[in-house]
Amino acid sequence: MAYVLDGDNVRHGLSRDLGFSPEHRAENIRRIAEVARLFNEAGIVLITAFISPYREDRDMARAIIGAERFVETHLATDIAVCESRDPKGLYKKARAGNLPGFTGISAPYEAPLAPEVRLDTGALSIEESIERLVGTVLPRLRNFRVPV
Repeated sequence: MAYVLDGDNVRHGLSRDLGFSPEHRAENIRRIAEVARLFNEAGIVLITAFISPYREDRDMARAIIGAERFVETHLATDIAVCESRDPKGLYKKARAGNLPGFTGISAPYEAPLAPEVRLDTGALSIEESIERLVGTVLPRLRNFRVPV
């Protein structure tokens, strides 16, 4: 069994009290990591889709979840491609100064130094991206064990 958490479903509930300051971003990632650990302990694979701009926060998440269960996936897509795909118009708002602290525009992004998976979705098709991701994750799933 698997479940997906993303920024929208978490920010409307579990982290609705948080903003986008570095401290709030760290707390958001900590909460997500704790939820992921609980899901894993229940035998459920949790896929998390979040912008996590700071290496320190991702390292914290890996420590909480467990290195053997944490697969850092870096979507290393050029910002121009991200802007062209932006259905909510957030990049346009950020460039106009209406979204302060927007990752990649007015706030930093620290790329992972050694992610398990790196996908440039501007260069790879959806099928190629999925193939690379599954090729990394599937062997780990075969060894997935629920702690006793």
